[in-house]
Amino acid sequence: MLRLTLRNLLARKVRLAMSALAIVLGIGFLTGVMTFSTGLNSTFDNIFKGSTPQGVVQPSGTDPTQQFGIGDSNQLTPRDLRRLDALPEVAKADGQVNGFGLYVLDRDGKLVGAGSGAPTLSFNYTDTENILGEPSLTLVSGDWPESTTDVVLDTGAAERAGYEVGDEVTAIAPAGASADTVRTTLTLTGTAEFNGGGTAGATLVVFSTEGAQQVFLGGQDVFTGAALTAAPGVSQREMVAAARTVLPDGYEAVTGDQFAEDSSNAVGQFLDVISTFLITFAVIAILVGGFIIANTFNILVAQRVRELALLRAIGASTAQVRSSVLVEAAVMALVGSSLGIGVGLLLARALAALFSAIGLEIAGSALQLTPLAVVLAYVVGLLVTMTSAYLPARRASRTAPVAAMRDDVAAPAEGSLRRRGLIGAVVAVVGAGLAVVGLQDPPFLPGAAWIGAAAVLWILTAAALSPVVGHPVLVACRSLFGAVFGTTGRLAGENTLRNPRRTGSTASALMIGLALVSAVGTLAASMSATLDEIVDDQFSADFLVQSANFQTFPTGIGDDMEKVDGVATVSRDQYYPALVDGEQEFIAGLTSNFDEIYELEVVDGAATMSGRQALLSSDAAADYGVDVGDPLTLAFPGGREVEVEVAGTFEETPVVSTVNVPMEVLEEAGIKRTDTSVSINLEDGADKAAVQAELDEVVADVPIVSVQDKEAFADSLRGQINQLLYIIYGLLALAIVIAVIGIVNTLSLSVIERTREVGLLRAVGLSRGRLRLMVTLESVTISVMGAVLGMVVGLVIGVLLRQSLAEDLTSLAIPLSSLVVFLVISVVFGVVAAILPAVRAARMKVLDAIATE
Repeated sequence: MLRLTLRNLLARKVRLAMSALAIVLGIGFLTGVMTFSTGLNSTFDNIFKGSTPQGVVQPSGTDPTQQFGIGDSNQLTPRDLRRLDALPEVAKADGQVNGFGLYVLDRDGKLVGAGSGAPTLSFNYTDTENILGEPSLTLVSGDWPESTTDVVLDTGAAERAGYEVGDEVTAIAPAGASADTVRTTLTLTGTAEFNGGGTAGATLVVFSTEGAQQVFLGGQDVFTGAALTAAPGVSQREMVAAARTVLPDGYEAVTGDQFAEDSSNAVGQFLDVISTFLITFAVIAILVGGFIIANTFNILVAQRVRELALLRAIGASTAQVRSSVLVEAAVMALVGSSLGIGVGLLLARALAALFSAIGLEIAGSALQLTPLAVVLAYVVGLLVTMTSAYLPARRASRTAPVAAMRDDVAAPAEGSLRRRGLIGAVVAVVGAGLAVVGLQDPPFLPGAAWIGAAAVLWILTAAALSPVVGHPVLVACRSLFGAVFGTTGRLAGENTLRNPRRTGSTASALMIGLALVSAVGTLAASMSATLDEIVDDQFSADFLVQSANFQTFPTGIGDDMEKVDGVATVSRDQYYPALVDGEQEFIAGLTSNFDEIYELEVVDGAATMSGRQALLSSDAAADYGVDVGDPLTLAFPGGREVEVEVAGTFEETPVVSTVNVPMEVLEEAGIKRTDTSVSINLEDGADKAAVQAELDEVVADVPIVSVQDKEAFADSLRGQINQLLYIIYGLLALAIVIAVIGIVNTLSLSVIERTREVGLLRAVGLSRGRLRLMVTLESVTISVMGAVLGMVVGLVIGVLLRQSLAEDLTSLAIPLSSLVVFLVISVVFGVVAAILPAVRAARMKVLDAIATE
């Protein structure tokens, strides 16, 4: 029996290859995502282990994410370092200068890494060993910096900027008295990498110790922290315990292992989001592939009724017939999964290239297959394929032996759709119940999670009921094509109506992809409409000045803008992380004239503040359990705490943070003064275009900063939404490609199944062109059915998800233009999918086709 099964499998290798392709793509995506995720985590783990010393001295209360890009006034003196160095447990204590606010420009004056989101890490060079006992930095070319103007860049940044050793490097300094003085010129003496390999997209700028002190500490002989190396035989814990006895107030010592773990955990939350995001699309691809596999085996079983009946007639048992079909599925799964693993490696590198383009670089050496990925690929491939093939196999085993004796062999009878409809209706009602709960401020989980569960049930229900709910679409297509293409169009419509289960199953694969695309499109359109509404209502400044990626920039830029003719009011803010009631928040320091530009919707208390006061959003006040007049303690790195009084609460708004204090409070906490954004209002009667031209001139040589009016600001926000939307569409495209393969497969098998019918049609005068048109219209009908069902379900899901997020997405927008585009694309998919089956049908010889049994 096994030999017969394998022979039959080889005899149908072309038919099964198309189904195997669905497995290849689905498993390839799953393997690729796992390999990419493992490589992503490995890249950061290698960086942390390769760059972290055995002991770290840092401002107390510092979060790992604050090590770069955040500045305060905590400092270690040379005397502090000497006391650390004198400890018997410490072999060496190296002073560290970690800088922030430095940006590197390329040869064309453009920001290196602009738009990537990856930070610039600036620090001084030391030969401190990492926790593995190796140098933290590896010199790739040139020499380490010596003078105050020497720098070493990482190799990636040097290549992107077009710099070579010996070139002059242009950078934006972290401080400047005016926009004209923020540029500085440095000399590139070499290139380097972290010992762990790669920088994950960050730009490394390594100074000499004196150079870093000159740029970031005003030339003072002090340090922001220290790196400790343990004496021989001394553990990290022992060294750190000794170091704590001599540290000045505001500083703490942690072991290198703990520091690396904390850093990994902080980044791990972000990496987990990326991995979950990608795995979701892998599951979608595999689910779509399952529909195709089940449909293929249903058709193959229907075409082999006589063969299976003969097997039963000569003594094969029900179990043997069922096992025969399942063995075919298992072989197909093993072959498809094996090829999918290879495709997964290529996909992992493609994902790495995609994320590299947006600034997150993955070390190529980290993209390696793991045993877990290989095992999971085979397990999932076998499980999905065997599950999809089980019902067709069960149906095949029920073929009566007497069927082999009949001339009019029919496919195994399929049960009534009544039971399927009843079960589907019950599941749909359950989904509706979950959606209702999700809209009622539910317990345990967010409302969107409840609606997401309902969405899964509805999509599966729509797939199961597609022969019923899609029937009106098939009838409409038959009428339309009949009116346009005559008899050929009516034949195509009748062919799709002949087996509604098959048509519905094929369309369901495409429906899943388009349902998700429509739901995402609805959310994206609603988000854009909400942003437009917020900007229109709350953006009361004439101009907003911000840096790339919302990072800080020198205060000298705002100083210069205050001097521009036509400028009436310049309000600034500075965001800085602090602990509020044990929770990290980004505190906004506001200048005193903030209320001259923006008007907060006050819930309680005052709309302004002064001294040690704070304005909180009403939600934040509720979270922290405070009312107007209550004290609130803000804890900053270095052990500094500032107690403020709640002066007022306001409705949530994006123009300020949830916790806001006067700028003087940040200065009191020792935070170095920078700007996060600058808001500008003009004098009455000022020429807006002329003033903007002068403001643009102020920042002409500072590409990290842009001047935007209301329309430009809204466009920039929409651009960010669209960027994410295109990524999601790109990932969903894989599921849609698999669905198109399913249509090709179904049509090809359908043409084989209807060989005699095709021959008779040709014999009565149907031309090859008309035959190709008929097959093409069948494909288009299937695609349109999947698109219509998908878009309807997706719209319902999208609207409900928007409603559950109504506090954040205040406007509902239906992307009608996008839906029309999706429908047109589906028709194109239908035409493309029909090419091979239509050509095959047209090439059949009439007499041979008529003689086929």
